[in-house]
Amino acid sequence: MSLPVLLETNLFGIELLARGKVRDVYSLGEHLLIVATDRISAFDCILPTGIPGKGRVLTQLSIFWFEMLKDIVPTHFVSSSVADYPQPLRPFESQLEGRSMLVRRARMFGAECVARGYLSGSGWKDYRKTGAICGIPLPSGLLESARLPHPIFTPATKAQSGHDENIPFEEFREIAGPAAEKLRELTLEIYARASSYAESRGIILADTKFEFGTIGGEIVLADEVLTPDSSRFWPKAGYMPGGAQPSYDKQYVRDYLETLDWGKRPPAPPLPAEVVERTASKYRQAYEALTGRTLAE
Repeated sequence: MSLPVLLETNLFGIELLARGKVRDVYSLGEHLLIVATDRISAFDCILPTGIPGKGRVLTQLSIFWFEMLKDIVPTHFVSSSVADYPQPLRPFESQLEGRSMLVRRARMFGAECVARGYLSGSGWKDYRKTGAICGIPLPSGLLESARLPHPIFTPATKAQSGHDENIPFEEFREIAGPAAEKLRELTLEIYARASSYAESRGIILADTKFEFGTIGGEIVLADEVLTPDSSRFWPKAGYMPGGAQPSYDKQYVRDYLETLDWGKRPPAPPLPAEVVERTASKYRQAYEALTGRTLAE
């Protein structure tokens, strides 16, 4: 499958609110337009080479989960059909169809809500140093990628640059205020629903991060949800604790970049075609395995 690559949107006459590592966000009064481009970042650098279909996977997978989870928590999602968008957006259909969402504007909480069911990534690093993650003590002797006795809530700060940092719940409470306990409860409830479903599709949801906000005082689930960019998905077949697991994400990109001598600072080098295709394939595989659908061109 060959999809065109979109590295940047240009919606003339529409107010650009933010251009992140992957998403372009436009202001529409009480609503926002979120467009997932095909940009990819690694080691906190945006690469000059895009991954075909990536933005579509992120958007359509998020919409899939929003629908599945709406009985647990309301979401900010309104529509992904350009025909439903305000008239000034319609001329840009070629940039928007399949990769954009019209959402309600929310007041966002200033921290990431992370659920972990397995010991990996920064959690594994913290565990090796302290025997705990975010101040939550864990049994000794656990292996990398081991399943935890039960899922845990490990919030993190939102870093504008650099990596997010894990924080203890007490610090999270200072950021989130009275909603802290509810956000922890929602995070673990969503993780339980999603991980059970993913496992039925042959995929382990090792960990994931959510962003919540409020609209009219009501907590809503926002941003992207349970995508390969925000989650660690592993194939259930062949899972073996004791080391890193193959994953449905940009690991091919990281592995390739690790072979280069570029200092991990901008400007990042371009990617060869085979790395692009293998990465695009992983994103598509995640979408198709989880949804049972073929990614629309």
